[in-house]
Amino acid sequence: MAPSVTARRKTLLGRFAAVLHRVLDRIDAGLATGSIDVLMPDGTMRVLGGRVPGTQAVLHIIRWRALLRLATGGSSGWFIAWREKEWTSPDPVAIFEVFSANRRTLGKTGRSQGISRVVRHWINQRRHNSRSGARRNVAAHYDLGNDFYAAWLDPTLSYSSAMFAAPGESLATAQQRKLQAILDRTGTAPGDHVLEIGCGWGSFVDVAAAAGRRVHAITLSAEQQAWVKERALLGVEVTLTDYRDVAGQYDAVASIEMVEAVGQEYWGDYLAVVARALRPGGRAAIQYIAIDDAIFDAYAANVDFIQRHVFPGGMLLSRSRFRVLAEAEGLDWCDEFSFGADYAETLRRWRLAFDDAVSTGKLPKRFDDDFIALWRFYLMYCEGGFRGGGIDVAQVTLVKR
Repeated sequence: MAPSVTARRKTLLGRFAAVLHRVLDRIDAGLATGSIDVLMPDGTMRVLGGRVPGTQAVLHIIRWRALLRLATGGSSGWFIAWREKEWTSPDPVAIFEVFSANRRTLGKTGRSQGISRVVRHWINQRRHNSRSGARRNVAAHYDLGNDFYAAWLDPTLSYSSAMFAAPGESLATAQQRKLQAILDRTGTAPGDHVLEIGCGWGSFVDVAAAAGRRVHAITLSAEQQAWVKERALLGVEVTLTDYRDVAGQYDAVASIEMVEAVGQEYWGDYLAVVARALRPGGRAAIQYIAIDDAIFDAYAANVDFIQRHVFPGGMLLSRSRFRVLAEAEGLDWCDEFSFGADYAETLRRWRLAFDDAVSTGKLPKRFDDDFIALWRFYLMYCEGGFRGGGIDVAQVTLVKR
């Protein structure tokens, strides 16, 4: 007697589940520290890792398809599964932290595979940061509207890591400390001329100009230029300028988390411009985000959630590769300071402010539920990455020989 349709479906589901359990097997094998307690769609429990103390995360897989998305689409697939409510967690940040902490032992687990990887890589290659491409990529993220960012950033509108001195300190105070640290690194005095590459909404411009520096701030975002122009102090010039088109020399250069928008193939161009813009002995104060050098090749060969959905054309630095290029341009790498834990706290504050803006109706009405889900996931994903140590933020001074 032939098996019933119901029986065949149960058999297929069982085989499908068995295949997806292998995804969990790979995660389990790759967790050198920490653990993830997983509630499966069939109601069973499974503990991944747990062999060495570390972050403990909890995951509820509601539909088996979530694991299929993770296996084929990596972090992008995992976002889609979360958006579609195929998995949930009381603290998604902890899951991202566990993955980040085990980045080396997990290998390719969590990265897109097969045809999905090929397609995503092809799409991303078409977003490279040529002059026209850079303008499109910057507009896609930064021209979402000044009212959008003002709804949840601190009053300085600093969209980069703060530098905290003590628990409970206000985000605005910690941001001012970061900005002052960048200014101090320039080694400039009142009347000196400073170029800022990637000025954001002018938080550094305000600090530098208030301290008597003349500032030429450049951006590719029309929204940011308009904002800074409206508020600029005397002695400030803000232009829509590609960094490659910078002319003239300056006493110093400042660039705060702009180089992540440059792309690996243009790192040399960026550093050549910095070197050309500095007078001999001049200093460039750079704040940058880097990914662990040990996984950079795998990261660069793939397209992660942020590159696919948030920052087209973006690329975190390989510190070692970037330093080699800087020194080849006659820029000495000096006084590096890392503060990744501060970025995790900055992101936590942003996430709470973003959620408050959503719940209180402060977010502009043009952003729908899918957009809100995307940004909430983005803030949690980044926070977990910094907490786990897979990514880091640092300030460094580049001194022209």
